[in-house]
Amino acid sequence: MKQYEMLFTPVRIGRLELKNRFAMAPMGPLGLGDCEGGWNQRGIDYYTRRAKGGIGLIITGVTFSDCKVETPTFPNCPNSTYNPVQFVRTSREMTERVHAYDAKIFLQMSAGFGRVTIPTNLGEFPPVAPSAIPHRWLDKMCRPLEKEEIRGIIKSFGAGAYNAKRAGFDGVEIHAVHEGYLLDQFAIAMFNLRTDEYGGTLENRLRFAREVVEEIKARCGSDFPVALRYSLKSMIKDWREGALPGEKFEEKGRDIQEGLEAAGLLAGYGYDALDVDVGTYDAWWWNHPPMYQEKGLYRSYAHMVKEAVSVPVLCAGRMDNPGMALASIQNGDCDIISLGRPTLADPDIVNKIRTGCCEDIRPCISCQEGCMGRIQEYSMINCAVNPQTARERAAAYNPVSRPKKVLIAGGGVAGCEAARVLAVRGHQVELFEQGKELGGNLIPGGAPAFKEDDIALARWYTHTLEKLKVPVHLNTKVSADMVRNGGYDAVIVATGSIPKTFTLGDEVLTAAEVLSGTKDPGGTTVIIGGGLVGCETALWLAMNGRKVTIVEAMGSLLALNGPLCSANSEMLKRLIPWHNITVYTNASAKQFAGHVLVIETGSGRQELPCDSVILAVGYRSENSLYRDLEGDIPELYQLGDAKKVANIHYAIWDAFEVANNI
Repeated sequence: MKQYEMLFTPVRIGRLELKNRFAMAPMGPLGLGDCEGGWNQRGIDYYTRRAKGGIGLIITGVTFSDCKVETPTFPNCPNSTYNPVQFVRTSREMTERVHAYDAKIFLQMSAGFGRVTIPTNLGEFPPVAPSAIPHRWLDKMCRPLEKEEIRGIIKSFGAGAYNAKRAGFDGVEIHAVHEGYLLDQFAIAMFNLRTDEYGGTLENRLRFAREVVEEIKARCGSDFPVALRYSLKSMIKDWREGALPGEKFEEKGRDIQEGLEAAGLLAGYGYDALDVDVGTYDAWWWNHPPMYQEKGLYRSYAHMVKEAVSVPVLCAGRMDNPGMALASIQNGDCDIISLGRPTLADPDIVNKIRTGCCEDIRPCISCQEGCMGRIQEYSMINCAVNPQTARERAAAYNPVSRPKKVLIAGGGVAGCEAARVLAVRGHQVELFEQGKELGGNLIPGGAPAFKEDDIALARWYTHTLEKLKVPVHLNTKVSADMVRNGGYDAVIVATGSIPKTFTLGDEVLTAAEVLSGTKDPGGTTVIIGGGLVGCETALWLAMNGRKVTIVEAMGSLLALNGPLCSANSEMLKRLIPWHNITVYTNASAKQFAGHVLVIETGSGRQELPCDSVILAVGYRSENSLYRDLEGDIPELYQLGDAKKVANIHYAIWDAFEVANNI
């Protein structure tokens, strides 16, 4: 507590006092609402669990204030034209439970998505925008909003905020002059071509946002806090083209100079806090930063805003390092630290920081597979490393009536997660790993600096199993006889996978050998395989001064088993040429001899001089132990890559499911 004491001093938004400097950043509430405009039990449990974990302020995921102009694609609509009784009833249950933990909670309310509406949620309605501009995802033009529609949306904010206040919310956050959503489209000259009072000058482009806060204050009183999600800079190079970190470019959206002027105006209009980041959907990897972005990437931008306004500033963006969070408060970068994905990975992160138990914090690995990826693809929010997120009740630990003696073969993420869950529940579990450390493919995969949290996750499992007093036997390969003669009630085989290889003539390396440092690829190398492992290995080598070429059989990089979240895949694809990595697609490797790789492309055969060839063509399951035991062990389970080669998300989730039901 003493080390991070400043993070646990009170802070005010308007007249509302928060008990500490931590907020739960807003994240899409997909899967957390009911069909009647309220919260379902999952949503109530989800937010209550984060309140129990010590957070000072919860900001819900986005809800629609208006239910007419755009079809509601998010679950909770506080507007009186929808179903306010259900919204108030379910919200009241949630806010009362949250308040029991001395946490405050804001409802995030949206004017709409406009040109960035998710295509699958657009339905038959044409996309809207301030003007006739291109949609972000679809090859169609948006319909300009009529002034009566704008006024209707403004009125809906007043009605929605009034119902939120009735339901016990402590304030609202407006979504947003941020990320290129509808209010932001009005604020940015590139998107707003109007000639009426809602277009032209900066003050006119901010009129929509100004009238929203004025309407809420008129309905709810001047003391009711209204925060604003705000992007200082857009990072737009052109339509659907975003800038990379360190790239010099001409800003086509909102630049810093106008952003600071707008921040001052917005605070003057009555917004009680600014929740700051940078980016737009055209540069999505800024607003939803993958592991390829540095930690704390918004701090300098938040600092500029804080110097320009007198209201509190919130700052998110991979701020899970307590030392960084503390320095940001001390340096005046911001007043409140927003933790989004870290609260999904570990809902107790704030309490663990408060009590000095930082080694107990389960790290977010910024994969976005369970959160943004699942929101994007399946309309549900979860977490890859925490299977209980948004399933707190359904995935609660099952009680044990009779402890069992369980053997786990394999110390990758699947084996470690199974051991953790079994030990938490009270079973007697032993884990055997043939290598010298726990983590499996996390260890080579975490070699690049941008994958540091993979290593942190492996260390967290090692620490957690030690704390749970699980016997871990390293450098020990499990044999079938060990299992048969050990008197175990249940056996889990999580023996992982090994890299696929093939011969090309001279010796070739695997990505795992290069990443682990057991083989040196030399100064010039060719990577065969443009999937996630191949691209990340290429990026790491290029960042360390190697000349790299990728040869991919498919028509594009990341064509198979790429990241689920577009922010991750789009940024990685753009980082490849940014780091001067040559790419051949629709190409196959034929022969490697005399430091020359021969490849076949659509234009014929080519020779690529290189010091080495690295194979990144996938993994195959290592399940020989399972096959040996299949006919002998009644309660036998196969997990992780041993069952099917997949990603960390499914290794952990499958392990939790099996271990929680033994």
